[in-house]
Amino acid sequence: MLKKIKTEDLTLGMHLHAFCGSYLDHPFWRTRFVLEDPKDLAQIKDCPVREVWIDSAKGLDIAAELSSDEVEELPPPPPAPAAIEKSSMGDEIKRASKIVAKGREAVVSMFQEARMGKAIEAEAAAPLVEEISNSVLRNPGALISLARLKTADDYTYMHSVAVCALMIALARQLGLDEQQTREAGMAGLLHDLGKAMIPNEILNKPGKLTDEEFAIVKTHPAEGHKLLLEGKGISEVTKDVCLHHHEKVDGSGYPKGLNSETMSLFAKMGAVCDVYDAITSTRPYKAGWDPAESIKRMAEWKGHFDPAVFQAFVKSLGIYPTGSLVRLASGKLGVVIEQGEKSLLTPKVKVFYSTKSQAYIPPEVVDLARSPEKIAGREEASKWGIKDIDRYWVGEAG
Repeated sequence: MLKKIKTEDLTLGMHLHAFCGSYLDHPFWRTRFVLEDPKDLAQIKDCPVREVWIDSAKGLDIAAELSSDEVEELPPPPPAPAAIEKSSMGDEIKRASKIVAKGREAVVSMFQEARMGKAIEAEAAAPLVEEISNSVLRNPGALISLARLKTADDYTYMHSVAVCALMIALARQLGLDEQQTREAGMAGLLHDLGKAMIPNEILNKPGKLTDEEFAIVKTHPAEGHKLLLEGKGISEVTKDVCLHHHEKVDGSGYPKGLNSETMSLFAKMGAVCDVYDAITSTRPYKAGWDPAESIKRMAEWKGHFDPAVFQAFVKSLGIYPTGSLVRLASGKLGVVIEQGEKSLLTPKVKVFYSTKSQAYIPPEVVDLARSPEKIAGREEASKWGIKDIDRYWVGEAG
């Protein structure tokens, strides 16, 4: 029996079914569990959510002395789809940072549960995928760009959050419906679950892997697929992307050597999103590449990606994705802070350096859609001795 009660009436032993409020207003990445830890109970009572649903068939019931008019005994209605309004980069960065933090917590938890032999439940991660999807709809660049900024130690977990967001943006660009878009997002979130079975000393090794170590890493798609087969509510799309995100359209990928004809659309999407986040992120053994440089290099890898899927991917991110360092025709250097609405060639750029005087200049935002300035090309930060360029676009957004 599902009952809606006030958070002040919650007690240990009750089975929490759902929170009445925003996903970001409560402290947990999942909602359906028995309250056993006093710290969890204290966190719920301290959070902004004032009511919750409990399941009295799976845990303790509400105290008998509470009158029936204080307890609602109807199943929680499915949330009505809210109209998603576009938001500025600045507003969305603040919101996205909370979603990214919760996403990391969710993936860490799922990896730990997989290592302990617990079955993965897709339903538990569905609200997280929904939040990521809504953030991408409000402003695609914010969460995708934030998720790229990960430490080498965090890479394995944050990579899953980033690929989830990239898959959602790509699904929308390809014109998939909302159900397919959510499935693509869930597939992105769970695509690397098999890495839970790979020893950390191999995953986080700072140097080059030996042939034996690389052979172990290459087992992660099959290991992940095995975990998902044992899971609950896992879609065929998620299983497919998990097993086949390292396939290539020329047949040279692994583990099955699929090609353009035998790879599904979702596997082709997973292959692009996985590689882009991998090469733009700082790893234990290398620094991440500039986003625009990464797009350029990926375009040159013949036989790796499906051309139509890759073209849609570029449209979803921009030729110069947020965080790219570019040189303007005037000789000024700037970092892309937001995509233009009408053209991939006219993003908003925050200029901060003059190549002519080889000196920093007062930062200024230039909207290339409304300026005679044009992008002359990509630039390497190291060439000019520039460090931490990400603070320019994160600072603008924050």
